[in-house]
Amino acid sequence: MDYVSALVPPVVMAAFFIGLVVTIVKSQGGPNKAKEDAAVDAAAVRAEAGPQTPRAEGA
Repeated sequence: MDYVSALVPPVVMAAFFIGLVVTIVKSQGGPNKAKEDAAVDAAAVRAEAGPQTPRAEGA
């Protein structure tokens, strides 16, 4: 029975990992794809714009 207790953790981890990959693949696309793509594009534009100048607070 030692071999069963040695194999259970890797098998359980593999099952969870496969479930995670399947969930990620299934969640790609769909009705929210355009909104997600727009959010990523906006973040990329902000990152490429460089550091923002600090605004004066209270002015």
